[in-house]
Amino acid sequence: MTKETINFVIKLLGFTGLLFAVHYSILIQFHKGDLHLPLWTIYVFNAVLVCIVYMIITSKSKVKSKNIFQVFLALTFLKMFLAIVFLLPLFFGKSNHAQLETMNFFIPYFLFLTFEILSLNKFLQKS
Repeated sequence: MTKETINFVIKLLGFTGLLFAVHYSILIQFHKGDLHLPLWTIYVFNAVLVCIVYMIITSKSKVKSKNIFQVFLALTFLKMFLAIVFLLPLFFGKSNHAQLETMNFFIPYFLFLTFEILSLNKFLQKS
């Protein structure tokens, strides 16, 4: 792993931890009971996908690939598909709080996507 990748992973872990702590504290204040999708699984899912996308894009940029943008778009569509698969139990009515759980997923999803885009933008500007 390069120094840039290690720095990214450290920032991602910090971002994930901070976001999870805030989200968890808000959730326990306003919702009592169990959810079908535990909050920690949502954060692990998003953090792992962001890390994978970042590593693929950085490796493509190091070999001076011309299609980095197309790879990013393909990976983003793959992430969207995986998000739908991840949320299938909610769509099939296995949760009593489907709206809350959907919001629990998509708010961090878009925050992680923003973090990913800003990090990749910063990396690609250096390259």
